[in-house]
Amino acid sequence: MNKLEYTVENGDGARIDKWISEQNGDISRSMLQKLIAEHKITVNGKFAAKSYSVKIGDIIVVEVPEPVELNVVPENIPIEIVYQDEHLMVVNKPKGMVVHPAVGNYSGTLVNALLFHCKGQLSSINGVIRPGIVHRIDKNTSGLLIVAKTDKAHVGLAEQIKAHTFTREYHAVVCGRFKEQTGIIDAPIGRHPVDRKKMCVTEKNSKEAKTEYMILEEFNNYSYVKLRLFTGRTHQIRVHMSYIGHSVFGDDVYGKPSKYCEGQCLHAKKIGFVHPIDGKYYEFDSDLPDYFNFVLEKLSK
Repeated sequence: MNKLEYTVENGDGARIDKWISEQNGDISRSMLQKLIAEHKITVNGKFAAKSYSVKIGDIIVVEVPEPVELNVVPENIPIEIVYQDEHLMVVNKPKGMVVHPAVGNYSGTLVNALLFHCKGQLSSINGVIRPGIVHRIDKNTSGLLIVAKTDKAHVGLAEQIKAHTFTREYHAVVCGRFKEQTGIIDAPIGRHPVDRKKMCVTEKNSKEAKTEYMILEEFNNYSYVKLRLFTGRTHQIRVHMSYIGHSVFGDDVYGKPSKYCEGQCLHAKKIGFVHPIDGKYYEFDSDLPDYFNFVLEKLSK
């Protein structure tokens, strides 16, 4: 257990997790909130409350747990690396690959591949199961994903995601034709009240969710659309499109399965962000994968 001690000399009135994260860029606010809940942070000898506002003269002690030995095995799985430097990388995840290990599924994931290709040089903020993972996309969604190599890069990227300043553009084939060529879906998303593995549009225990769509091409009873995420909720596009009656083609959870596509026809095509170290804006685009073009070809006929 490592102990970090701080004396508050400025920043009077700031919330404690925000104040500490500004002093130490290697610890995210989510991690600090977790440490507060576990009574690992004290102020003047007393356990800190998560809503505590710091005062000049406060002595803050943070107990940072030792890193847990990683028990996920590196695997030599080919991955498409679009960009990388010493702080982060952008990868193009194929359809069918799980991002990080879960119970009963500890191999063949993107994390297993990253551990091999990065030789373990990934941020540790999200623990042993999700090293370097700043955000994720579903197993049957393909496309661009950003990975943090250092904790400092991870914190900077996570703050952008929280502030909704990432550029995230998806392409999808959805069921039905639209009356309007563009539109915005502004509907909160939360856990489904009955099926806890699913999400749904609900006012209860939900978070703001906002998606913009634009029609690129229309077929007999399907549409090829471009989607922009203002927020990044779990299954957001799939839930929103189903909510307005245009479920994603092949989505076997929120729509109907298809023999032409295993799971949803959804691709994270473009991603843009401010580099957390050099401060420059980076944007990457990707080609539509083969499965996506196959679906478009079938629908066009």
